[in-house]
Amino acid sequence: MIHPISEPSLHSQGEPMRSAVERIAAFAAAARPAQLTNGVRHLFKRNILDSLGCAIAALAGQPFHALREQFEEYRAPGRCTLIGGGKTSADQAALFNSGLVRYVDLLDSYMASGGLCHPSDNFGTVLAAAEQAGASGEEFMLALAVAYEIQCRFSAAVPVMAKGFNHATQLAISAAASSGKLLGLSAVEIANAIAIATVDNVSLACIHAEPVSEWKGFSPGMTGMRAIYAVSLARRGFTGPSGLFEGPDGLERMFGLPIRADWEDPSLEIVSQTVLKKYCSLIHGQPVLEAVLDLKRGNDLVAANVEHVRCDVFQGAFDFAGGGRLGSKDHPQAKEQADYNLKYLIAAALLDDQVGPAQLQPARIQAPDAQALLARVDVRPDEQFTARYPRELSARITIHTKDQRILMKEQVGYEGGLTNPMSWDRTVEKFQWLSEPFADDDLRSRLIETVQQLDGRPVSDLMKLLSQVRPAAAFPATHRGIQ
Repeated sequence: MIHPISEPSLHSQGEPMRSAVERIAAFAAAARPAQLTNGVRHLFKRNILDSLGCAIAALAGQPFHALREQFEEYRAPGRCTLIGGGKTSADQAALFNSGLVRYVDLLDSYMASGGLCHPSDNFGTVLAAAEQAGASGEEFMLALAVAYEIQCRFSAAVPVMAKGFNHATQLAISAAASSGKLLGLSAVEIANAIAIATVDNVSLACIHAEPVSEWKGFSPGMTGMRAIYAVSLARRGFTGPSGLFEGPDGLERMFGLPIRADWEDPSLEIVSQTVLKKYCSLIHGQPVLEAVLDLKRGNDLVAANVEHVRCDVFQGAFDFAGGGRLGSKDHPQAKEQADYNLKYLIAAALLDDQVGPAQLQPARIQAPDAQALLARVDVRPDEQFTARYPRELSARITIHTKDQRILMKEQVGYEGGLTNPMSWDRTVEKFQWLSEPFADDDLRSRLIETVQQLDGRPVSDLMKLLSQVRPAAAFPATHRGIQ
């Protein structure tokens, strides 16, 4: 029998024995601002600005008009801000703002041997919980740091995606723990919130299989929405199964291995192991696109002169985006298929000299020139590159031209990766590029300044500015993207 979470149970010898959810909850409850070093604060501000740029760039997406209609139909008055204007309940704000961060596929990542996760999938949920709680910017940053640690530590301990599950599974744990901390729950209540949020949020990796659906990008938002609701239930006395991990039929049985993560370690520095993106593509495509664009620009290559492209990548990239075990990549039609398709991404880079939000528009994806060129791209797995993952993300691009040239480049890493991290200044440039159509110069400058000063200001200052961002493109887009 699995017992509800209450005070820690005892060994027969009288020593306390805590379940994994209780240890995670204690980790979250014990975190204090003093643990955020200056270096960690700087990196979080960088990742926060990056998340905001991603969110703002997504505002014109059709699903967000549909979500606003849904919120009207299921009206839930609340104090939480939708990026782009409007107020709603905390759980609906978590869904909407989380969906924005994910939509254009430019968000941060954490690489692990059995898969990966996107720590900024926590962002919209933690932001909603912080606004609901009237939190300071420092409290928001602390809760976000707690979420990053929990999600990434779990990802490092369990090969979630290799086992056939989606990383929204561990997101339920991190989103519930961090939201519970912001909303003032005790450690026992946070443990119950984690258990409630996670036990019904076992997410399957088939969400990434072809034909990739819109739900791939909105599953994290739904996870966050349910996590906030679970926190509210736990605050009102609802209990969850304490054996979520090690109990009968818990996560350890589901994954077929013990889940060994050190929840006694109080550090909050895992943000230093996150990576950022330059291109609207899954993280596996970043070295590919950097190599393609270097070859194109360095050799004055025009797409019309490309006869054939071969792309060699590590096995995970081939499986997810090259036509491997998750399905063919020969006929992408929608945004969700394009940003997970190395054939299309390579074609778009060669044709447009950039892979940004404009390259994810259906009209661009379906255009005859893009479809014709992607048909001449071949993607193959490489054993040596596979052996280096996740320490390195590598790719080799070989382009055969119609004028008989052979252009080749092997790319090890990419700007934004662990060995070449994206700087604050480059992140500002990325933010300017992504937000330019939706905010004027003054508003963009005030958003950047507020993020820089966030640990000394209330989170409400940030939300007031985000409410002023236009929900549709209203200003000229002149930025060429970060090159």
